Amino acid sequence: MEHPVDEVKNTPETAESEVPAEEKNEKKKPKRPEAELRELKKQLEAARTEAESANDKYLRMMAEYDNFRKRTAKEKEGVYADAYADCIENILPVLDNLSRAAGSENFEAVKKGLEMTAKAFEDALSKMGITEIETKTFDPNLHNAVMHVEDENYGDGEIVEVFQKGYRKGDKIIRYAMVKVAN
Repeated sequence: MEHPVDEVKNTPETAESEVPAEEKNEKKKPKRPEAELRELKKQLEAARTEAESANDKYLRMMAEYDNFRKRTAKEKEGVYADAYADCIENILPVLDNLSRAAGSENFEAVKKGLEMTAKAFEDALSKMGITEIETKTFDPNLHNAVMHVEDENYGDGEIVEVFQKGYRKGDKIIRYAMVKVAN
């Protein structure tokens, strides 16, 4: 008598079930790496595109910054030149008056011309926003004390004499006042 296990015929269904699971996975592996490879290639291409886009964006930004820097430097030079020209334009009438006074032989006319010139110069400074520093009491932030005198007629820190006027524009000191201070 034959054993029932021996009677099993080798059919396609039984042949497949007899193959171990590991061998089945090996047959499927070639398909899986190909799909993974395609997916990784897609990801790599997307990353390359993104990197090129970021690099292009970076290069454009650097070019824009360089243009901004050059434009700002040019504007700065232009502002300085304009301010310089405006300043000279305000001072030129003073030079004209001095030239006329130098050409005159009449002492009284020269004296009057110099007074007018000084007034014109003060007006020019005023137009530029430059003011004279007040010289009543000594302030080391505004005055340069070159002499000191002991005198009971003056209070402590009172300015006795101004040797050279001081000027400022807003908070910026252009020239400190040179003064003699009491006590």
